Amino acid sequence: MKRVLSGMRPTGKLHIGHYFGALKNWVKLQDEHECFYFVADWHALTTNYENPENIIEMRRELVLDWLASGIDPEKATMFVQSKNLYHAELFLLLSMITPVSWLERCPTYKEIKQEITDKDLSNLGFLGYPVLMSSDIIIYGANYVPVGFDQLPHLEIAREIVRRFQFLYNADVFVEPEGLLTEVPKLPGLDGRKMSKSYGNAIMLSEDLDEVEQKLKRMKTDTRRQRRTDPGDPEVCPVFDYHKVFSTEEEKAYIMTECRRAGIGCMDCKMILIKHIRAFLEPIQERRRKFDAEIKDMDEFLSGSQKKANEEAGKLMERVREAIKI
Repeated sequence: MKRVLSGMRPTGKLHIGHYFGALKNWVKLQDEHECFYFVADWHALTTNYENPENIIEMRRELVLDWLASGIDPEKATMFVQSKNLYHAELFLLLSMITPVSWLERCPTYKEIKQEITDKDLSNLGFLGYPVLMSSDIIIYGANYVPVGFDQLPHLEIAREIVRRFQFLYNADVFVEPEGLLTEVPKLPGLDGRKMSKSYGNAIMLSEDLDEVEQKLKRMKTDTRRQRRTDPGDPEVCPVFDYHKVFSTEEEKAYIMTECRRAGIGCMDCKMILIKHIRAFLEPIQERRRKFDAEIKDMDEFLSGSQKKANEEAGKLMERVREAIKI
């Protein structure tokens, strides 16, 4: 079986955008490939280095959401990045051969520096995070990394580092990873912007269902539809983006027709969506409560998977040290 690797930063509980953007695909992949999924807690420090005290709790919340969404520890290897020091060793060694210019041209590096203006990000960890990301991937010999099309440039840095290492040391040590393109549905935040906890416009997987319903009732719609009798345009309405993900073909056709001729109001449309989102979240939340009650110590729960991940990385690092004669 081909090997897949992916990870998430522990920044708190996950929202439905995370589910449809990554977790749904992770669940599918664990039945098709050998999957390694990790908690990227060192990566969380690249932009949140001044506030690390809640990372342990956030690690737990993240894994609970994974389990509730269907990630199966019997099928996938789940582990914590910071509990495998081989990641840090490989990061150090790869940083010796990675040109700074490669890092400065990384699209995410530029985007985050523009978006986050209230923090000083002039630190080596933030600049060098693509090297750490590369280490995370290639230390397990991952064949594939699930990405969206816009993330392919990030993966290319890992591929360039692999090629440079193997040229410099004339050693065939690493697998050159490939992007496993995934189609991510458009699921905006409740205000029409990108869904983000920092914007306060997200629906969390573990959120109280009555609160979710109230949020959806207040959700932004087609702003040009001022009155109930005005016709609307579902194609410019954020609510209809949710219908594309949750509703049946018949319901979508009905909404398209009736909205455009003012046959239904925005609240009528939202009530159809609320029914589906409740049905989607209820079993996830039930599983989450079950895992939360059963798992007293998350590190102990993950210990078997962690041991496997550490052993796999250790084997690779022996070959790396041999190649660079350390």
